[in-house]
Amino acid sequence: MLKVYINPETVMINGKALEHKEKGSALLTEVYRTYVGDYPKFFKMDTLSKLGFVASELLLQAEGKPRFEPCEDRAVVLFNCCASLQADTAYQATIQDPEHFFPSPAAFVYTLPNIVTGEIAIRNKYFGETSFMVLPERDPQIMAQQLQNAFLDPMTTSILGGWLDCSDESHFEAELFIIKSLNFKSLNL
Repeated sequence: MLKVYINPETVMINGKALEHKEKGSALLTEVYRTYVGDYPKFFKMDTLSKLGFVASELLLQAEGKPRFEPCEDRAVVLFNCCASLQADTAYQATIQDPEHFFPSPAAFVYTLPNIVTGEIAIRNKYFGETSFMVLPERDPQIMAQQLQNAFLDPMTTSILGGWLDCSDESHFEAELFIIKSLNFKSLNL
């Protein structure tokens, strides 16, 4: 099973460390510029979306299959416990003061955690299920059940899934993987 792991100090692809110099949110920008670089919308994203975007790009590059072609059999299923907390906080700051009330559409657009599943699906032309589930804490049993449920759709043959959590620009974690219905039982969350 292909797997990518990212936190503020580490980037791992299938257990191998990826070289980088930066830490925190600057790490995501460095990885984007070094390994992706062709999606300028990245710079407008909140940290959760940047994290999911970079992690999915590294994962899909490691998979090595043709990309950017319509694909109906891949689902995107992600989980976390912070929802879109960082974007929510940024948006709240734009409406907090009644005398300087200026709602930010740029911040508001990211106040739902499922925006990142949409970014991944749109970029890769995935037309399968996309879902983002917010859990009280990381729960491998619930995650496995939801991934198994996604395979109930007869069109779904693989899932880009995993844990994608971000409380702020310095505290985030991605553990994304690609699983196929045939190897689902070997999944270790």
